[in-house]
Amino acid sequence: MPVAEDTFALTKPWGIRPRHPFSPRLTSLPMLEINDLLVARDFSSVSNRAVRYALDVAARTGATLHVLHAEVLHEASNPDAEGGGRSPGHDIPRFRDEVRQESTVSADALDAVAIKEVERRDVSAGPAILNYAAETGVDLIALGTHGRRGPSRILLGSVAEEVVRRSDQPVLTVRGDAEEQTEVHPRIVDRILVPVDFSEPSREALRTAKEWAALYDASIDVLHVVAERIQPAFYTGGVQSIYDMEPDIEQKMMDRLEAFVADTGGPERTIRPHVMVGNAAPDIAEFVDAESVDLVAMSTHGRTGLDRFLLGSVAEKIIRHVHCPVLTMKPFGTTFAPSEDTAESDAGA
Repeated sequence: MPVAEDTFALTKPWGIRPRHPFSPRLTSLPMLEINDLLVARDFSSVSNRAVRYALDVAARTGATLHVLHAEVLHEASNPDAEGGGRSPGHDIPRFRDEVRQESTVSADALDAVAIKEVERRDVSAGPAILNYAAETGVDLIALGTHGRRGPSRILLGSVAEEVVRRSDQPVLTVRGDAEEQTEVHPRIVDRILVPVDFSEPSREALRTAKEWAALYDASIDVLHVVAERIQPAFYTGGVQSIYDMEPDIEQKMMDRLEAFVADTGGPERTIRPHVMVGNAAPDIAEFVDAESVDLVAMSTHGRTGLDRFLLGSVAEKIIRHVHCPVLTMKPFGTTFAPSEDTAESDAGA
């Protein structure tokens, strides 16, 4: 596989990246506009983890934290259901103490987070979360990807996917296994990964990731995966791989990716571009593990085609399989990143 002279191979021989990361000269924008943050919980260890992450984000942004417990109608009378009559935010003081011990956020900021406890009854957890978010206009939804609907039923695997698909707001999903009992504290976010397909939705994801990175003083990895599989119509011409068609495809995409990053607004952050040839979802997931990524930020829709890979299904596969939290957003939904117009007006002030 050809590798340009000014690049070096990753741990696997399926990608290239610049020899040195760079910080493009970009206009500094205001911080994330998160005034109201909704976290859904079912009192499982996984949803408790989501509460901790949400509490940490709320402390950094000054947001009001809405803690919602969904009471499913046909289970409302079940005395053995998760929650046991407890209020949604009854253990927030304990969570504040735990986040204070593990996070870089200040104790004063944690103590200042306003908590709004919410009980909602609905036919299932998904509609309860989505309806409340739509009614109140929250800026961000956070929830675990697994939990419990009752004594033995999985809740937030399918519910998280339903919320990601249907929510107009950005969604932060926090991964966990249903059988996991260990209490996990929020981690310090050092590296954020943004998969890019050169679409405007992925540009918005990158701009949002820069704002998120500014909250945690984190760096960013930007990854483009070139589809290795080619259309069968090319087989008759002796073309077996993308390299038969474009031997220098990786360097071309690296040049394009660097230009894409340089043209995307946001706070100045250290950014490392990467290009790989392969299969989007598994290569993104493998990159997360190999590079110890702390957060993935991505659009749930992109474009399809030979070299335009990022689909909604890719985002869902990433949510299911990566160990770290995933921040997803829609191109037609709401955003908490400041607009480019806001940046221009601030720059001219």
